[in-house]
Amino acid sequence: MSLFIASLNSGSNGNCYYVGNDNEAVLVDAGISCREIEKRMRGLGLDAARLKAVFITHEHTDHISGLPVLVKKYRIPVYITHNTYEGTRFLLDQNLVHSFTAFEPVIIGSLAITAFPKWHDAADPHSMVVTCEGITIGVFTDIGEPCKHVIKYFKKCHAAFLETNYDEAMLANSSYPSFLKNRISGRQGHLSNNQALQLFIAHRSSSMTHLLLSHLSKENNEPAIAEGLFKQHAGGINVVHAPRDRATAVYQVSAGAGAAIVSASSLAVRKVLAGQLQLNLF
Repeated sequence: MSLFIASLNSGSNGNCYYVGNDNEAVLVDAGISCREIEKRMRGLGLDAARLKAVFITHEHTDHISGLPVLVKKYRIPVYITHNTYEGTRFLLDQNLVHSFTAFEPVIIGSLAITAFPKWHDAADPHSMVVTCEGITIGVFTDIGEPCKHVIKYFKKCHAAFLETNYDEAMLANSSYPSFLKNRISGRQGHLSNNQALQLFIAHRSSSMTHLLLSHLSKENNEPAIAEGLFKQHAGGINVVHAPRDRATAVYQVSAGAGAAIVSASSLAVRKVLAGQLQLNLF
């Protein structure tokens, strides 16, 4: 069994992450339009009909803006805490709105999605891990600092979307007002490159194969800076930047196997394994 992951968009202009297998998939956040979600999935060969649920981490606009149209069009359930749903001010079909409880897995087919609290300036912020047959994928963005829950679940991951929001020197020297600099760098703000790097170095699993650097600031970071820091310490882990204006490739994650990148949906795995689309990243 493999899981397939992709960032459909990552940044303050919108966040949306895909995790799925051959039969079902979920989105974590829907911060770009339904049209763009469909377009980017289609460009990757991912079938929107495979989507079985959307999980929302918190109510900020860059994580929810596409949610109403997506849920209405595809009639898929959205999993969201009560306080976060109240914060969205959306009026969704209540038959499709489901709450979740921290640390209790939600089962979607063969996928188990577990949410856990994190530090961020939102009503009820959570991060998520998606697990299937021993493979764990984590989405760790919008985090002020790595709390014990973030550390616990990061240690389990074979692949992770990890926030590297800002370069500390760039933020300090930016034109942002002091209150905004303090908000971003504070305990309920965002992870810097160095904070994320220390989490990665100290707590990554020996089974990790992929790390997608996520939610980079347009003004206070550069992909080359973030990638350069992590690649010095990556070993055999595939480190890539998740852009703010397009999707990544689709990555295949298997327990105990090497990293693979695919440019089509999981339905094309056999073609990938036949060598038509696979890249050996070691």
